[in-house]
Amino acid sequence: MSVGTNKRRVVVAMSGGVDSSLAAAMMVEQGFEVIGITMKTYDYEDIGGNDGRDSSCCSLDGINMARSVAAQFNFPHYVFDFSKKFRQEVIDEFISEYLAGRTPNPCVTCNRKIKWEHLIEKARSLDADFICTGHYARVRLDGTSGRYILSRGRDSAKDQSYALYRLTQESLSRTIFPLAEMTKQEVRELSGKYGLASANKPESYEICFVADNDYARLLKDSVPGLGDHVGDGSIILNGKVIGRHHGYPFYTIGQRKGLGISFEKPLYVKSIDPIRNSVEVDVEASLYSSSLEAEHVSLVKYDHFQEDKTFKGKIRYKDGGADCTVKEIGDDRIEVHFLKPRRAVTPGQSVVIYEDDDVVGGGVISSTIQ
Repeated sequence: MSVGTNKRRVVVAMSGGVDSSLAAAMMVEQGFEVIGITMKTYDYEDIGGNDGRDSSCCSLDGINMARSVAAQFNFPHYVFDFSKKFRQEVIDEFISEYLAGRTPNPCVTCNRKIKWEHLIEKARSLDADFICTGHYARVRLDGTSGRYILSRGRDSAKDQSYALYRLTQESLSRTIFPLAEMTKQEVRELSGKYGLASANKPESYEICFVADNDYARLLKDSVPGLGDHVGDGSIILNGKVIGRHHGYPFYTIGQRKGLGISFEKPLYVKSIDPIRNSVEVDVEASLYSSSLEAEHVSLVKYDHFQEDKTFKGKIRYKDGGADCTVKEIGDDRIEVHFLKPRRAVTPGQSVVIYEDDDVVGGGVISSTIQ
């Protein structure tokens, strides 16, 4: 994003990782008055599962990494406790979505609610003009429409625009992405030149509050008696019970391993019914859907979807996208039709619509149409 050259105040969200550390350093180099903020969003004592590897965001190690960058570049650094808001708006939603038989993407909710809305509120209290993060994405002001446009970052392998589609125009207008035009390799190289302690820090790929990547454990720890309540339900194939599952929240669409059943052909999870406490399975061909419906729609590039246009639709973070058309079917709801059927479209995940590199908008997948 292009900003003026006058010295202006910016709040940098600092996890202690290499991306946010370099973002802060670049803001100093560009002449901004920088305030570093680390958002403490949870306690491992509350969520468990860390196994002594307390080295990701929100950890003492992450806080110390961020603090060392602030000291090196001589700007103030603060730690704010957002754990109550994070529990209510991210973790509780994550749990309730799994209990509803869906597979959520908590990063989408966290980005909008915590990393932007609450951080911008904190930035206002500090009289800051902008917030800055180490995300790989672009934002620009379109002179014709007057809208702020979110686009893919230059590094397609690290692009994070998918998880940012719910950012509001207000949030985008106050956002700077210093790493927008950089690759991950270039980030590490420049961080090494700056002498940042986090230059070679390994990346974390799991959801931050599930450090052991064991969602079933988190659900069981958070909901007393969950195993007794949802366990021993039916696994169904073509209307017939062929096995028993150990809790429907512990399965996801497209899953093959861990079903505990044998059949002449490989079987996959096709759907999850929390009301009947059942998991439906079928052969791989049954996983393909031509259309989906989505709710909680967020629009970025335009104020509505154009039905006569062909876009690219991503149905999960690592999805490369596929040609589709989009129809608005009611308040806050859309129907997305793919020109070729897509595999394992999963309720709870987001569908994000692109026009070239620009994010047009998206929504949370609620159902599929074969």
